[in-house]
Amino acid sequence: VVIFEERDVLRGDGGPPLADVSLRLPLVAKDPRVREWIRRAGGAAGNKGAATHSGIGMLVALAYPDRVAKRRDAPGRYLLRNGRGAMLPVSDPLAHCDWIVVAQIDDAGRDGRITLAAALDPDELIAHAAEQLEVRQEITWNDVTRSVTARKRTMLGALVINDSALPNPDAEAVLAALLDGVRRIGVSALPWSDGAVSLRQRLVFLHHHDTTWPDLSDIALAASVDRWLGPLIHGKRKLDELSRVNMSDALRNLLTWEQRRALDELAPERIEVPTGSRVAVDYAVPETPTLAVRLQEVFGLHDTPKVGRGVPVTMQLLSPGYKPVQITRDLASFWKAGYFDVRKDLRGRYPKHHWPEDPMTATPVRGAKRRK
Repeated sequence: VVIFEERDVLRGDGGPPLADVSLRLPLVAKDPRVREWIRRAGGAAGNKGAATHSGIGMLVALAYPDRVAKRRDAPGRYLLRNGRGAMLPVSDPLAHCDWIVVAQIDDAGRDGRITLAAALDPDELIAHAAEQLEVRQEITWNDVTRSVTARKRTMLGALVINDSALPNPDAEAVLAALLDGVRRIGVSALPWSDGAVSLRQRLVFLHHHDTTWPDLSDIALAASVDRWLGPLIHGKRKLDELSRVNMSDALRNLLTWEQRRALDELAPERIEVPTGSRVAVDYAVPETPTLAVRLQEVFGLHDTPKVGRGVPVTMQLLSPGYKPVQITRDLASFWKAGYFDVRKDLRGRYPKHHWPEDPMTATPVRGAKRRK
């Protein structure tokens, strides 16, 4: 009471006095209450080493159990057992103690200002508070390492007493944490192969024109990650390990049996043109899939190829040097009108190639062919 509730007997030298309770004991040692307190603490008022006597700290901790504090990331910055932050001036010797107990604090602001405290021996604290300790198994996603961490932590309120790796963590808990990590960072960060990207674009195209097909937007995939990705990543703990997962198979987990059968028919990867070449369809823009093909390879093709249930592809017609010369979704109209202006230009730039007057009956050409 003399030290904690009455006027502070210690005076600062041009600033606030040092916070250590032990420094005040010699100054009030004649008070019978203080003598009893010192005796219980097992110390002596005249002992200069009493400033860090563990018994004094333990007595204060018994009086203020929620104010046991552990130093955080810098001298003077503490976390209290009750979860609040607290501060000591770096110049105060107690600011360098790993464990203290706070007797008085100015609790204004985010981090309260400690005015009176005592050093604390963590081993003695653990011995006295053994029944209050809680052992937790924490299996969580780590954004920095992009992996699942599994720790065994002994806690006293908000304070970590011991922290060690958790051997053999529960497999389902690890999977749940990994899936949570995928949702946090976004499915776009997954190791998509070129084939998986292509498949996803084809399925996005189909959903755009028929909502009975699954939604494969980033938001929708994140919401259903347990269903389509979960079955393929058991036993894995790091994002990098997912590079060995077949993402195409993962996407197919979202399709019905009927949809799997219809996929190649409705959204083919390639379309065969009159020369026999199988040209890849670009589904990056689901509204208008694109077929980039050399103009000479589609001589004789009357109508624009279609995908889905009657969606015409955008024909990007290329020169012999694979430069775009015309874009159309109506090939028949192009042959009747636009072709002749393009033919005039191409005959000048590629005089060794054949540019027929009637492209709808001409033989398609895959490679270079001299004019006759």
